[in-house]
Order: sequence, then C-alpha cells, then structure tokens
Amino acid sequence: MNTVISVPSRLALRRVLIDTYQENVAYMHRDCEIYRAEGFKALSKVEVRTNGRHILATLNVVEDASIVACGELGLSIAAFAQMGVEDGHTATVSQAEPPASISALHRKLNGERLGREDFRSIVQDIAQHHYSKIELTAFVVACNRDELDREEVYFLTEAMIGAGQRLDWHENLVVDKHCIGGIPGNRTSMLIVPIVAAHGMLCPKTSSRAITSPAGTADTMEVLAEVELPIEQLKDIVRKHRGCLAWGGTANLSPADDVLISVERPLSLDSPGQMVASILSKKISAGSSHLVLDIPIGPSAKVRSMPEAQRLRRLFEYVARRMQLSLDVVITDGRQPIGFGIGPVLEARDVMRVLENDPRAPMDLRQKALRLAGRLIECDPDVRGGDGFAIARDILDSGRALTKMNDIITAQGSKDFNHNQPDLGLLTFDVQAPRAGMVVGIENIQLARIASLAGAPKVKNAGVDLLCKLGDTVLADAVLYRVHASYPADLEFARQASLKSIGYTIGVADELPHVFVEF
Repeated sequence: MNTVISVPSRLALRRVLIDTYQENVAYMHRDCEIYRAEGFKALSKVEVRTNGRHILATLNVVEDASIVACGELGLSIAAFAQMGVEDGHTATVSQAEPPASISALHRKLNGERLGREDFRSIVQDIAQHHYSKIELTAFVVACNRDELDREEVYFLTEAMIGAGQRLDWHENLVVDKHCIGGIPGNRTSMLIVPIVAAHGMLCPKTSSRAITSPAGTADTMEVLAEVELPIEQLKDIVRKHRGCLAWGGTANLSPADDVLISVERPLSLDSPGQMVASILSKKISAGSSHLVLDIPIGPSAKVRSMPEAQRLRRLFEYVARRMQLSLDVVITDGRQPIGFGIGPVLEARDVMRVLENDPRAPMDLRQKALRLAGRLIECDPDVRGGDGFAIARDILDSGRALTKMNDIITAQGSKDFNHNQPDLGLLTFDVQAPRAGMVVGIENIQLARIASLAGAPKVKNAGVDLLCKLGDTVLADAVLYRVHASYPADLEFARQASLKSIGYTIGVADELPHVFVEF
C-alpha cells in the first residue's frame, strides 16, 4: 500500500534578525515539504497569511536549519513586524498573484505615458509591498530614463499622498522648509523650526534618516532628543510648542516614497519628477500649507547650473499649484558644505552654537537659516514683505529660539549633550593642504563619502570637522579638516578615501567659483 505524505498547511513564523530595509523577505528551508509541494522558487513572490493579516514577500531559500528549520517560515525584521504576532505563531504561505498594476508598469517600461489611475494603482502596490526590489528598480529606472512629463509628476504626487495618512492641524497657516539635499552639514531646519515656532507659526517638521549621506535631520536631532515618536505624542508636542523635529517614519506619510527611496538612493538616481513627487507628497501629507524650498547650486551639488535650477523650480511650482500648496523656491549657494561639521554629533554642535550665539558658531549656517526662516515668517499675513530676516534675527539673538528649541527637546525626550565638549570619535587623522594658496574648491560628494566611511550616521560621533572653507588662504601642510571615527576599520576606510582625493582644491583667487543666489 502506498504511503500518502501529508504536507502541513501551516508553518511556524520565525523572526529572522536581518534588516532588509523596506523590502519584505521570507526565508524557507530547501527541504521544507511545502517548499517542494508548492513549487516555490528563490526570489519568487509569496503571500503570508495569519491572524487576519497578510503580506507579500520575496522568498529566499536557505539550507541552514539554524536560520530556518523545515517546519518554519522566517520573516525579515520589517516583514515580521507587520504580522503583529509572536515567534512560533503559525501562518499559511502560498504563491502570490502578480501585482494588479503590473501591466501599467510594463507600459511605462515601453516608454508610454501613464494616466492618473495607472499611477494610483502602481503606488498602492508599492506602498503595500506588492513589488519586489527588481520591479521597484524597473519602475524607478523607467521614470528616470523616459522623464515624466509635468502632468505625470502631478499624478504621481497625488497618488503618493493618497496611499498614506494625511495630517490635519485645523489651522490655515502650517509652514515647513525643505532642501533638495546634496549639501553636507546643511542643518538649517534645526534652527528654522525653533525660530518660526517662537514667532508663533505652526511648523511640524518630520524628517527622514540618512540612507547614503553622513547625516539627515532626524539623525542629528537624535543626538539631542528622541525622534521616533508615536503619532499622537508628536501631535501633542506640535500643538503645545508649535513645532517638532521628528523622524517621519512613524507617521505613515507617503509610505510609497519610503519604499522607492530604498532603491533610488543605492542607484544614485534622483530624477526631477521623482524628486518633486517625493518632497511635495511628504510635505502635503504632513499638513503643510506653505513651504520654502531650498535648491542649492554648485559644482558638486545635485543642481549645477542656474538653468537647471530654474527648470526644477518651474516643475515644483506647477505641481504645488495643482496641489494648492503655497511654495517659495529659493536658490542658494551649494559650492561647499554648510557649517563646520559633517556627521550627527558635529552638526548638532554647530546647531547649538548658533542657537546660543556662541562666537565659534559657523556664520554661513547662521545666515542661511536666518534668511530661510525670514522667508517663512513672511508667510504670516501680519508681516510685511522684506521684514522676515530682521524678525528671525531678533528671535535668535534674544535667546527666544534657544528657549523654544530646549522646550521641544524636553518634550521629545532630551539626551545628555554638551556642545562645548562633544563626545567625538577618539580615533582621528588630519588632512593637510598639499601646497600654499587659496581654497577654491570643496567637493561635497567626496567630503560626505569620507564622513560616511568614518562611520556616520550610524556611529553618531564620527564624521569630518572642517577647519577651512572656500576663500580661506592656507599654507602648505595646513590642516584642512579632521576626521573622527570610533573604530579602526572605519578610520582606515576614510583614510584610504582621502588619499585618493582630499576633496579640496588649492589655487588662486581667480579660480574661486562664482554662484548666483537669490537671497
């Protein structure tokens, strides 16, 4: 008599401590009977169901039972969290149907123009993790290769807003500031928020963490206070103190954007259309009515010429107008890092020195923050045009901005930080000028890379401390910057990168690049 092998219909879930960022990944042993019976293949999509919840995940096949045994289904950290159960809870796993929007994706890959419903369908599937990393990459590359027209950018922005939560502060004037990025040390938001909040304006600043850069606003603020706040606590802080500086991940604002960023950044793809949709969807979802947008231009910035900046500005303005967002685009100097520090602790030091009116504070960071804060303050109907800068400067000089920042820090959960003696990485090396002359070039990308290799932002006290800026006259062997690390391997990685290129150009005054700014 033939023996009938009964294939179990359920597997025990196991939390596998692998951070796959925004991708759901499932792990199954090669000898698992369900794996064989269902005809699963590595990297195929599977559907996992339990307790009324379900997710789609990319399947990885393992041969080590210590990772996942035959009767188990492993889930990556992010995937397991979505199931809302404990280790060992049973679940069913089956072949996943292709995402409903896959035909629209194929049409975009063929260079076709997509409509509103196409983008809505694609973005919903992305937000619900129905796309594999390969499919996400295909969408990102297709939008980058065949640049989205302005109507498509509007549809993409609208769809990204619709896929997440949208905050409503029940006020007519809700302000925010954003920079398109690419400039190390540019922590103006941490100065602007307390300035405009002290003026009485509502400024709920939710920021992202760095992915490939040495620090994001959330990484730097985390040196001073907690940034991962439950949404209700965040709302309470904003209502009481008129502002916050928090990580936006807990608010579920434009969740599809977080997924798309996970493939855009490693590929160094930042097409204008996707940049506009990413930024405006987050700001509108956060409830902003007025936004000041910083577009830096410079030889090693994201935007390298005024014509390019003006094209990007017009695209931002078109979509913002369609979304009924009041937008003020400011083109700024992006020739070099802003401030002295690159890395969370170093940037927090600079911010607190500006707030405390410390003579060691970087003047470029102070001035840029004041001018951007001034533009936001001029959104106040009671403020005359042109008066914003003076109002912002008075708030900063009087100490009111520092008081407001301390209130926000306390409300979010303060941490022990002394900007006079910051806890910097103890392993250091100096990079010196190869010859005498004037600093005529600083490569933003290279300095950011060196700071990242030194450990930032995961190692918060790692980074680069700039001792010379553009226009400074230096002697041969003068120290241009100091690199801080906490681990020997990180220090060596950063050292090797600096040996390939120090990121500075020493020349004569005539070689100093000019930039046109709008302040």
